[in-house]
Formats: sequence, C-alpha cells, structure tokens
Amino acid sequence: MPSIRSQLFKFYFRVRNSRLPLDRPIPDQRETMDRRGHKLLPMAEETLAAPVDAFGVPAEWIDRQNTRSDRAFLYLHGGGYFIGSCMSHRGFASHLAKSSRCRLLLPEYRLAPEHIFPAALLDARAAYRFLLAQGYTHDRIVVGGESSGGGLTLALLQTLRDEGMPMPAGAVLLSPWTDLKGTGHSLQSRARQDPWLRPAGIPLLANRYRGSTPVDHPLVSPLYGDMTGFPPLLIHAGNDEILRDDATRLEARARSAGVEVTSKIWMGMWHAFHAFYPWAPEALLAHREIGEWVAARMETVPETDRKIESGYDSISRRSNRRRSAQLGSAAQSRATAEDDGRGLDRRPDQSWQPELTTGR
Repeated sequence: MPSIRSQLFKFYFRVRNSRLPLDRPIPDQRETMDRRGHKLLPMAEETLAAPVDAFGVPAEWIDRQNTRSDRAFLYLHGGGYFIGSCMSHRGFASHLAKSSRCRLLLPEYRLAPEHIFPAALLDARAAYRFLLAQGYTHDRIVVGGESSGGGLTLALLQTLRDEGMPMPAGAVLLSPWTDLKGTGHSLQSRARQDPWLRPAGIPLLANRYRGSTPVDHPLVSPLYGDMTGFPPLLIHAGNDEILRDDATRLEARARSAGVEVTSKIWMGMWHAFHAFYPWAPEALLAHREIGEWVAARMETVPETDRKIESGYDSISRRSNRRRSAQLGSAAQSRATAEDDGRGLDRRPDQSWQPELTTGR
C-alpha cells in the first residue's frame, strides 16, 4: 500500500503538470530542472561532488568524504535526452552512491536536439572507458540510469558487448525508457495516473533525440535489441506510469535471452519516483534495495582476486600500456569521440546490426 505522503504528492503534481504545454522552450525546461534539482534534492550526508574530465566528457565524482571506494557506479541521468545535468541530478546521485557504497561518476552527456543520436551514446562509452582507465575492473563497476538514462544504459551494454569490451557487473534500470515507438499498452492505460509523463510527449521527445535514425533502431529503442550476454539487470518501475510496460517487456525479453533479472513494479508509484526521496518514503526504500542489489553483485568477486587493470582502449581494442593515473588525467576531445562513431551507419535501408567503429 503506497504511503499517504506519496499519494498526496502524486495528486498535486498530476493536476499541476497537466496544465503545462508540451512544447515549452527547451532552455526554460533545462533551467527549471537544474534549479529545482539543485534546490529541492539535497545531497546525502557526508558526500561530496568534484568535477572531472572523463575522456572529454564533463562529469562529477560523487562519493563519501575522505574515502575512495574500489567500486564505481556510472550513472546516466534521465531527462528525455534533452534536459538534465550534474546540477539537476547531483543530490539524487549522491543518495545512490551512499546506498550502494560506490564512488559514482555522473557524466553530462551531450543533449538533443543540438546533439542527436549517437552523441549521448558516444559520451556514455567514453565515460565507461574512463572508469577502466582509472583502474576500476569491469567486475567492480555497475552502470545505470533512470528514464532515458536507463535506455542509454541498455544501448551502452549492447555497444560494449559488440565491441568485445569487458562488461560491467550489473545494470540498474529505473523506469527505463526502452521503446521510443511508444507501443506499450500502459502508454494509454496509465495516462490518467501518471503525474509526470503524457502520451503525446513520447513521439515529440523521440523525434528530438533520434534525428533521421529509425525509431526502432536497437540503440535508440533498446527493447528491440539483442540482449544476449548482458550482465544481471535490476529493473524498477512504478505501476502508475505510462512507461511501465517499457520495463515489463524489457524484463521478458531479457529473461528470454538468458539474462539474470531482478524486477519490481512499485504499486502506486510514478515515473522515476526514486528521485523524489524528500517526499516519498518509497523512494528511500527503493534506494536501500538498489544498494543491497549492487552490493550482492560486487561481493561475487573475492577480495583476493581483485586486480587493478592498466586500462583498455575500447575504440582501438589495443591494451593501453600507459599507467592508469596518466589516463585518468588525459582528456579526449568530443570531436574525436564523434569521429570514432562514424561506423554507426544510420541509413534507413540497413538491417540494424550496427556497431561503433573500432579502428583508428
């Protein structure tokens, strides 16, 4: 049974948001999200944020004071691929870092419509490479995100697998947006319950992000991708959100591909409710469950078996012999990252088995 506080909160925002136009100016929406996230979502106690250049991608390290965990959490924020930043998500991410006992990397990947697909994916891949170059082994890394960040996480997993990169220990998917075609039944059946998203907004956001790429491209809509070889997945969604079926169908497809899945639909909850921890007790409970799941994935690696790897170049597939400390301070330009994505063929007549180019 959902808490009274969360239900009052949901009712208030359902009434409030239903009056907002979908086509508000993008700069206004970005400013609003950043301001509200910074003001209303406080950081967890004893956590700090510090800027870092993650191979050309602006990012922040978020972790406990005076600690440097050997566990890393690459978190890709949500926001429909067009809003969201470190400012909007810093507080939320700090609670995930605390609950999972990980050092969390929060990248500011490029946003649409200025930077259409695959810019965000290239930045996510660069951030993952950065973690490996810092000395974090793949089995001490988890990746994840909420909403569009969850979809981007799944696209990243496909890319890492297809490039032969070492896969992370697991992925945390919170209300993931997996089907930009908008074919889920819940898109209509939960429209009156969802206080945040409206069905009419789905094609608007999808077209803004994908550019000329078909909407069913598996790196745009990961629900249509091959999930064979994925690491364990944790999937959370609210029962009262229009993207609920994006999560339930993802679970079914992942299980059919032999992927280990832990899934939970939270009754009475809405889209990405995890970010509303100041008001919804269920959000803090979800954070605790996420932390326990992450810990279980990490603890499968015995302490004596942990090794510090020297970094791995996912673009050239060559072992990088430079010391990880040097790699961690070296910035790669975003222009270079875009050049490395030329192998992603976006012509409409393809069979959609693309891969990012691996040769330099």
